Amino acid sequence: MEFRTIDNKGSAEGYCLIKTVEKKVNVKGVPYLDMILTDRTGEIVAKLWDYREEIHGWISPNMLVKVRGVISEFNGADQFRTERIRPVSDADGVRIEDFVPSAPYDGETMLRAILDVVDGFRNAQLRQIVRAILEDKKQELLYWPAAFKLHHAVRGGLLYHTLSLLRLAQQVSDVYPFVDRELLLAGTILHDVAKTEEFHVAQTGIASGYTVEGTLIGHLVRGAMLIEKKAEQLGTDKETVTLLEHMLLSHHGEPEFGAALRPMFLEAEILSSLDMLDARIFEMQSAIAGVAKGEFSARQWALDNRKFYNHGRTAGGTDAQLL
Repeated sequence: MEFRTIDNKGSAEGYCLIKTVEKKVNVKGVPYLDMILTDRTGEIVAKLWDYREEIHGWISPNMLVKVRGVISEFNGADQFRTERIRPVSDADGVRIEDFVPSAPYDGETMLRAILDVVDGFRNAQLRQIVRAILEDKKQELLYWPAAFKLHHAVRGGLLYHTLSLLRLAQQVSDVYPFVDRELLLAGTILHDVAKTEEFHVAQTGIASGYTVEGTLIGHLVRGAMLIEKKAEQLGTDKETVTLLEHMLLSHHGEPEFGAALRPMFLEAEILSSLDMLDARIFEMQSAIAGVAKGEFSARQWALDNRKFYNHGRTAGGTDAQLL
């Protein structure tokens, strides 16, 4: 943790994210808070011994706070005794992206890049329905993750994954001119939009679990439902609606991976293949991110329980160049 020392008695202060918080009682029956505070450098166990509900009742997980207290050692590890704590304010100039895993671009920038593509569609119906759904979901899209635990499970990960796929789809349609470019791009942009209804997500942009609707219906079916509803409002022609719905319902490729049915036309097949490709690229890159050159990662259960070798030959940075 990056605390700033403020005296020679071990007192320190700094900004951090409350990862977990639990109200407990000591041996005398007096309540206190047991917390884990975190920032980009690590985490520390923290105690708030002088807990009073009327003063400290606002404290909860996933909040950015400024704390002051004393760092000491307990059972061989650092522990922070919290003496002062308050929520972060705008005047502090603190960014949530500095405290949680985040996409390399901010949500506004990624959404603008996607909308620029949509605004260039020649097909008015595709342009209208895609833009309308994005506008409806804008606030969530700006920070929503693409997953609970797997690929792009970071703040802004949903837009990052979508924009990555969009760039891949643009390149594929350049190589194969017989592809319906705008249909492919429209399906790509909308393919995961209903994930905004699939997870419980805090303002940190990190998912804590699945919603009831996400568990019972899922984002593939829910996405098709969103298209159906918006198309009724806009008067979108039936064939366009059916094609888009099929792309969403089939983009997981196989029923064993959650697809309602397998892709049955070219653009749906391309979307499904690119979706798998981008997810695997992200997970493989993440697996070797902390692995030294010449070493192997731990086995990755989501990737057929394989381990991956860091050959150290990658040029440039670790993030996709999308803008």
